[in-house]
Amino acid sequence: MTKIVIVSTSAPKLKEHDTGLWIEELATPYYLFKKAGYEVTIASPAGGAIPVDKNSMADGFFTDEAKKFMHDAEAIGQLSHSTKLDSIDFSSGIDAIFLCGGHGTCADFTANPALKSAIETLYAANKIVSAVCHGPNGLPQCNKPDGTPLVKDKVVAAFSNKEEHAVGLQDLVPFLLESKLRELGAKYESSDDWNCKVCVDGNLVTGQNPQSSEACAAAVISALSA
Repeated sequence: MTKIVIVSTSAPKLKEHDTGLWIEELATPYYLFKKAGYEVTIASPAGGAIPVDKNSMADGFFTDEAKKFMHDAEAIGQLSHSTKLDSIDFSSGIDAIFLCGGHGTCADFTANPALKSAIETLYAANKIVSAVCHGPNGLPQCNKPDGTPLVKDKVVAAFSNKEEHAVGLQDLVPFLLESKLRELGAKYESSDDWNCKVCVDGNLVTGQNPQSSEACAAAVISALSA
């Protein structure tokens, strides 16, 4: 059975700003991966209960998949008792990793040795590394086996500078994700704000924003089926 680890933030705050997981970016991929027959593990840097950004459950953002997830005993069980990231052996039996977003990732994905090791291990083994929205915050710290930045010369998508300014958190994030990826030599691509954009470059799959989570997960499934 194909095994995939979905990694969420453990951070309830970004400095003074209440945040956490953007629930749709976990829920939609979770159900697509389950439908594909995968063994899905929900993990986080700290393990245990994952904080959910209340804004992701507001009108207009609380999608049908997210509502289903919040009433799903098995799903909520995993959300409440997530596996601690550094307890997973990514060198054996894991086929893919999917980093979901929320501004919490700005606090605990950007300088995270366990996440860096997981991503680099899977990437070097030609397994699928995927991330959506602010999930790509986990990528800048990572290197290819030759020591160059993992994203260098890779076509990638992630939350855009324009989108970050639109939500007014540009002064709280550790870096603007689009700018950081470009700085590291990535070939950053985007759609208009809040429109779907997914990039696939080898075994790296990335999506721009919450509107991209379904297509990003579908691209992961296609890559794993290839």
